[in-house]
Amino acid sequence: MKHHKTLSKFLPNLIILVTFLLLSTTRTIAQEVEDESEFDYIKGSEKGPAHWGELKKEWATCKNGRLQSPIDLSSHRVKVVPKLGELKKYYKPQNATIKNRGHDIQVKWEGDAGSINISGTQFFLHQAHWHSPSEHTLNGRRYDLEVHLVHESAKINGKSKIAVIGLFYKIGRPDRVLTKLSKYIKSMVDTEADRSIGVFDPSEIKLGGKKYYRYMGSLTVPPCTEGVFWTINKKIRSVSRAQVELLREAVHDHAEKNARPIQLLNRRKIQLYRPKWKK
Repeated sequence: MKHHKTLSKFLPNLIILVTFLLLSTTRTIAQEVEDESEFDYIKGSEKGPAHWGELKKEWATCKNGRLQSPIDLSSHRVKVVPKLGELKKYYKPQNATIKNRGHDIQVKWEGDAGSINISGTQFFLHQAHWHSPSEHTLNGRRYDLEVHLVHESAKINGKSKIAVIGLFYKIGRPDRVLTKLSKYIKSMVDTEADRSIGVFDPSEIKLGGKKYYRYMGSLTVPPCTEGVFWTINKKIRSVSRAQVELLREAVHDHAEKNARPIQLLNRRKIQLYRPKWKK
C-alpha cells in the first residue's frame, strides 16, 4: 500500500515530464525539416544531384546543359596552350564574413577585394567556398578538398560573366587559412549563421604553382548556370584530416560530402598552361 501511495504521489510529475520530452522531440524534428535545403548531395535522394534539374524550372540547365561542371581533367584530353599566359591576380585585404550556407562554408568579401584578369576581362573576387571531396578529378582521382574562388565581371548590357579558380588539397599538413578560420567554423556547426571575420586578405589562399587547366563550364550547384570560365591550378596543396572533418561536421548531414558527380565533357576543350621551361 505504501508503494502505491508513493507512486500516486509522483505520477503527476512523471506525466508532465514525459509530455515535455515528447513535445520537445516533436519541435526538434519539425525544426530539422524546416531547415532542410532545397537540394542535397545524397545519391538516390529525390533532391539529389540526378534530380536537381527537375526540382525547379529555373534549374533545368542542371539536367539539359551541355557545358556542365565538374569534369575529369584527363591528360589525354588536354592541349598545352602557352599563349594563355600566367594567371594574373590583383587581390587586396577587405572586410569579410564567414557563413554556413547549409551545403557549404563560404567566406564572402564585403567590398572590393581585388580581381583576376582573363583574356583582357577583369573579374572581381566575391567569395570562396569549400567542397569535400574535390568536385573536379585529375586523371580520375578525387582529392580530399577543393576550394572555389568565385569572381564576376562588370555587367555589359545587363549581363556579367563568372570566373572560378579551383584548388585541390590532399591530406597532409594543416592549411593555414582553415587554421585561421576554424574557430569561426566551430561556432556555427549545424547552424546556418554568419560571423564577421574582419579584414581578410584573399592572397592568403595560396594558388601554388603557375600551371593550370582552363575550360568552359558551369556553376556546380543549382541553377548550374553555364558560361563559367574555370581555372584549376595543377599544384596539389595540403589540408589536415581534422580540417576536412570540421568542414563536413559544420554543414547539414545531406552535404557532408558536397561534391557534385562528374559531368560529360561533350567534346569541350581542356587547355593547360605551363611556363615554357616546365615540362
